[in-house]
Amino acid sequence: MAASNSSFDQTSAAVAAEAKDGEDFSFHVFSSSAELLEKLHEKWNSVKQQPYPAMYSSVYGGIILDPAMMVIPMDDHMVHRGHGVFDTAIIFDGYLYELDVHINRFLRSASKARIASPFTFSELKSILIQLSAASKCRKGTLRYWLSAGPGNFLLSPAKCPTSAFYAVVIDEDFAQCKEGVKVMTSTIPMKSPLFATMKNVNYLPNVLSVMEAEDKGAFSSIWVDEKGYIAEGPNVNVAFINSDKELILPSFDKILSGCTAMRFLQLAPKLVEQGRLKCVKITDITVEEAKESAEMMYVGSTLPLLPIIMWDEKPIGNGEVGELTMALSDLLWEDMAAGPESQRIPVPYA
Repeated sequence: MAASNSSFDQTSAAVAAEAKDGEDFSFHVFSSSAELLEKLHEKWNSVKQQPYPAMYSSVYGGIILDPAMMVIPMDDHMVHRGHGVFDTAIIFDGYLYELDVHINRFLRSASKARIASPFTFSELKSILIQLSAASKCRKGTLRYWLSAGPGNFLLSPAKCPTSAFYAVVIDEDFAQCKEGVKVMTSTIPMKSPLFATMKNVNYLPNVLSVMEAEDKGAFSSIWVDEKGYIAEGPNVNVAFINSDKELILPSFDKILSGCTAMRFLQLAPKLVEQGRLKCVKITDITVEEAKESAEMMYVGSTLPLLPIIMWDEKPIGNGEVGELTMALSDLLWEDMAAGPESQRIPVPYA
C-alpha cells in the first residue's frame, strides 16, 4: 500500500461524483507496470518536499529511495489481518536516540504476537542505521514494522513463506513543547493487557480515542481502567506531580512500558537530588487523585514531553505549564542532544 496523497483522493472523488442516480461509471485499467509507475511518479512529482526520503523492505531486499515504490503487498497479513508489530526511534541532529531499547521492545512485541523476525537484533540495528544514512535525514522519525508476511488472504499465517520487515524514515521537524494542551477522559474501551503491553498495529481504539478528543476540542485523551486507575494516553504514557512534589507514573502492568518513560524515570531523580522533587515513583493512581495534581504531562518518543494544563474542562493545578514539568522536559531534551553514547548512535552519512 502506497502512502496517500490528496491529489489521488481528489481524482477518485471527482470520478465518483460523475456517477449520479445509479448511472454506470468506470475506472481506468492500467495495462502495464510502466504506465502505473508513470502515474505514481506524477503523483509524487507534485509534492514539494519528499516526506519519506528512504524505506527498507525485506520483500525487495534493500533500501528504496523512489517514493513511488514505497509499497507493501496487499496480501501481507499486517494489511488485511493486523498481524504485525511496530516501533519508532528518533533521528535528532544526526543521531539515532535510544535505538537499542526500541529494538529490544520491538522483538518482545514480535514474540508476543508470535512473529519470528527474519533478522537478528544486530542485523535489524544495522539495517536501520544504514537506512537512516541513505535517507540523509538529520531530524525526523524512524518507524519500522514486522509482519507475519505476505502470502494469502487467510486468517492463519501458517502458509506465509516468511515474515516481512519494513522501515521508513519520516523527515519531520519537532521542537520542545512549551505550550500546554487540554485532554479528556476517553469513553473508548482500552485494550486488554495482552494487546496493550505489545506494540502491535491494531490501533483502532487508539485512533477512535484521539478522534473523540478532537471532536470535543481536546488535543488527546486519557484512558482509565475498569478499577478507576489511570492507564495511559492513546500512544503515550502520562505522568503527574502532586502537591507534595512527588512525580508519579501509573503502573505498567496493563499498559505499554514506553521507552521514553523508562528513560524519563532514570533522569528524573536528578531533580530529587536538587531538592526540587520529593521522590519518583510508579504506582496506581485514581482519577480523583490524578485530577488533584499540581502538574500533568504526556511522555512519549516524538514529544518527548508535552504539558497538560486542562482535563475534562477543569484546570490542572493553576492551569498553566508547571516549572517542574519544564525542568523534566529540559532533562529529556538535553539527553537527546548530548546524552551518553549508550543513548545516541551517530548516523554514518556518506
